[in-house]
Amino acid sequence: MKKLFTSLVLLLMSAQTFAQKSEDLAPTPPMGWNTWNIFQTKIDEPLLKSMVDAYVSSGMRDAGYTYFVLDDGWMGMERDANGQLVADPKKFPNGMKAFADYVHSKGMKFGIYNCAGTKTCAGYPGTRGHEYEDARLYASWGVDYLKFDWCNAEGQNARESYMLMSKALKATGRPIVFSLCEWGSNRPWVWGAKAGQLWRTTGDIGPYFATSLTKDGWTPQNVLSILDKQDSIRQYAGIGHWNDPDMLEVGNGMTVAEDRSHFSIWCMLAAPLMAGNNLHSMSEDTKTILTNKEVIAINQDPLGVECFKYYEFDGIEILVKPLAKGDLAVLFINRSDRSQTVNFDWAAHIIQDKTSNTDVDFSKTSYKLRDLWAHKDVGTTQKAFRQTIPSHDVVMLKLSK
Repeated sequence: MKKLFTSLVLLLMSAQTFAQKSEDLAPTPPMGWNTWNIFQTKIDEPLLKSMVDAYVSSGMRDAGYTYFVLDDGWMGMERDANGQLVADPKKFPNGMKAFADYVHSKGMKFGIYNCAGTKTCAGYPGTRGHEYEDARLYASWGVDYLKFDWCNAEGQNARESYMLMSKALKATGRPIVFSLCEWGSNRPWVWGAKAGQLWRTTGDIGPYFATSLTKDGWTPQNVLSILDKQDSIRQYAGIGHWNDPDMLEVGNGMTVAEDRSHFSIWCMLAAPLMAGNNLHSMSEDTKTILTNKEVIAINQDPLGVECFKYYEFDGIEILVKPLAKGDLAVLFINRSDRSQTVNFDWAAHIIQDKTSNTDVDFSKTSYKLRDLWAHKDVGTTQKAFRQTIPSHDVVMLKLSK
């Protein structure tokens, strides 16, 4: 009887420890860099080691970016004789464990990619039917993050497929952030928190080629249309489980104003911040945007609440994000093709949000205003806020009591 009791205690302690690991994997939205947007499958070990080095020297790691995620195209075209995935020997002659060790040696975490279907989106071996062996392999390599796509999954049940891989990852005993790249087709925000830490809410953000993003990056099928789909599902996001509107295209062809707006919107959405630009050729403007610690702090705010649309008129949109300690972030977006002047009388507005139990009457409570892109204090809510915003640009304010 004593032996049985001891076994039960150990089992309960083990379950509690394991559950705690899972809950602690992504208390704030994951931040990192992914190979796909700029390189697609044209990757190899020397290139990516140089990207790891640039990740560090650019200041991104010190700004809070943690994960280096290897997307599609890292594996050989076939599994080996034992059914195991193998890293492409031409691209990664030293194997994936050696590359993961290199990432870890630079103070970062390592992420990898596969697909719930029989093949990946680029036609490499998928995970269907190999969930547990692939999970064990990733754990043996020291993988910290798995992006799991939804290509070539005809006839599969999305929830069952992602739950199966989730169980396989948990069975390894290694804490691995699970990114459900399901495109929002099967409403993963309803069930995703039981499987992983983040789930895609839409299709891809847009073209992956810098030459075409200037044309398409700010049209309704990209940044703005993704934003417009988030407000109705914001209640499903929170600490340890995040809506994912896809990776960042900052530095990939949009204007500086559009990049700044894109980054600001993702931070307000409490979205995972997964950059995808060429770290070698990153401009100072791109670096300034991606490493703005004041804006990143809004994304990483410990309250873990996604923003909501407060107001929209004549191309001006206002997003509000409740923050810890009763603070607020307010983003003014100029979606129009002309400069517009905002004249916002705080005293005439009451901010209410059931998701975070926020109720602010500016006529009764005064807040200090901080412009997070200008890095300066700009008065208080006792006076109307007036500023001209260029086309496709933003003003981002933090309101502190």
